[in-house]
Amino acid sequence: MAENQFIEYKESWREEYLKWIAGFANAQGGTLLIGVNDKGQVVGLDNAKRLLEDLPNKIQNALGIIADVNLREQAGQAYIEIVTQPYEMPVAYLSWGVSPTKR
Repeated sequence: MAENQFIEYKESWREEYLKWIAGFANAQGGTLLIGVNDKGQVVGLDNAKRLLEDLPNKIQNALGIIADVNLREQAGQAYIEIVTQPYEMPVAYLSWGVSPTKR
């Protein structure tokens, strides 16, 4: 499956990808796949289990929303799937990681 407005591939996790999650929440929703290259091939993650534990809290603390974070595997390679539903209220991405509710 090719990248489009509903799906984005990233080979590794970076904090700045919270902006993609906020963008999906502000639009029609979408899925961010971590551990997948731009061609849609699973390249895997060494820290997939740690990300599975850390990302739900990181998303909630930084954006004030809940996203489904799932551990997936293909051909022995683990990757993370982050599914974001559209939100009725605007979701702000603050690059310093402070939730608007904590200001």
